[in-house]
Amino acid sequence: MKTLWLALCALSRLWPGTLAGCTEAGRCCPGRDPACFARGWRLDRVYGTCFCDQACRLTGDCCFDYARACPARPCIVGEWSPWSGCANQCKPTARVRRRLVQQEPQNGGTPCPPLEERAGCMEYSTPQGQGCGHAFVPAFITTSAFNKERTRQVTSPQWSTDTEDPGYCMEFRTESLSHHCAMENRPLTRWMQYLREGYTVCVDCQPPAMNSVSLRCSGDGLDSDGNQTLHWQAIGNPRCQGTWKKVRRVDQCSCPAVHSFIFI
Repeated sequence: MKTLWLALCALSRLWPGTLAGCTEAGRCCPGRDPACFARGWRLDRVYGTCFCDQACRLTGDCCFDYARACPARPCIVGEWSPWSGCANQCKPTARVRRRLVQQEPQNGGTPCPPLEERAGCMEYSTPQGQGCGHAFVPAFITTSAFNKERTRQVTSPQWSTDTEDPGYCMEFRTESLSHHCAMENRPLTRWMQYLREGYTVCVDCQPPAMNSVSLRCSGDGLDSDGNQTLHWQAIGNPRCQGTWKKVRRVDQCSCPAVHSFIFI
């Protein structure tokens, strides 16, 4: 390129006007613009019509001085704004932050990065300070076989040592689950293999998983209606997770052993 430039400079001394290009024409155009041309030497060493538009880099018909006359300028953006609040209270939603363009890209410069980012969020209280949104908390579950190791006589300091609470059972219909559940083959997590979509499962809520004040288990979905999609996650493999919908609350669970679980 330097050799070509020196040769063109020599020609300009012999024949004035031969170096006419983008600089002399005062042209630099975005995109493809057939009207953005000049007379002069092209980069492929052909003299005649040459172009000063951004697309000439692709078509190879730029004027010899395009790179100097029309330098690439990257997009420049400002700092991110603070995150907005959650769009709604008491249910999963999104928060947003944005940034502004300070300089548009020119002449094939680096394009602008994303100007908006969204992230999931949820607020668990109303503007009046009342608790809400607990139906959306994921349920953490494990096999009901674990309950054989957990006595009904609760020893948690939050519960009286002579109190035996019967708890309750929640029935759900599974909607979806990740493929990681079927891949589990470890002795203590093999129960995840039996999780299937479209089945009714039972989840027992008992102390110490049961809150001593509300007498409920986190993620039990008791406040939800039958159309609300709820989330669950298996203890022992956080990648084994999915969704289900509440069927009903009953006093005692009656599902088959492979479809019986407990809240943790």
